[in-house]
Amino acid sequence: MDAVFVLVHSPSVGPSTWTAVADRLPGSLVPSLTGVADAGPPFWPAAAELVGAAIAEAPADAPVVLVPHSNAGLFLPAIVAGAPRPVAAVVFVDASLPARDGPSPVADADGLAFLRERVGGDGRLPPWTHWFDEADVAPMFADAATRELIEDEQPRLPLAYYEQRLPTPAGWDRRPCAYVQFSEPYAADAADAAARGWPVEVVPGAHLHQVVDPDAVAAAIGRLGARLVA
Repeated sequence: MDAVFVLVHSPSVGPSTWTAVADRLPGSLVPSLTGVADAGPPFWPAAAELVGAAIAEAPADAPVVLVPHSNAGLFLPAIVAGAPRPVAAVVFVDASLPARDGPSPVADADGLAFLRERVGGDGRLPPWTHWFDEADVAPMFADAATRELIEDEQPRLPLAYYEQRLPTPAGWDRRPCAYVQFSEPYAADAADAAARGWPVEVVPGAHLHQVVDPDAVAAAIGRLGARLVA
């Protein structure tokens, strides 16, 4: 049976970032993580539970391929460890890779300094696209309607979300993995994936390229997923 792709969005944005790709990968599942930070720290158990619930919906005889985007990549070890059934493969998409050993920080020291300059009096940050200049944000969207849809569902995450260090249970990567790179900031992660012996594809674009060219992105995910579970 064909693989079921579970498309995992970054909690910094929302599930609409994956909708167009899901439409091109029949049977795909897109769990919503927009409320992950509302229960307070630690935040990773809620993410693992929500993705686990989606995995449970997949047909029992279909291999499950997890597809995390952006900082959702850091949740993969916890998701795999808590999944209700084995995960067959993982395709990271312009995503942060978990540390090889020990916990994975969501943001490094420079990233936290950047965020602390933007945090509000309530301890929460503005929506993700409000962190950057318009010249950097506009190219991430193909049209105004898509941008409005995605921006409307962005949560205001607490600074504590980015201060967390996520567990990396041993053995999470004892399954086939691959990487799709869009943007230059994730070149180091793509190189890390290649160094781990994983197949890597480059689909050039901005960080939300899946909403700009879902055909190319879905094709890359489909190719790599089929290769990994073959």
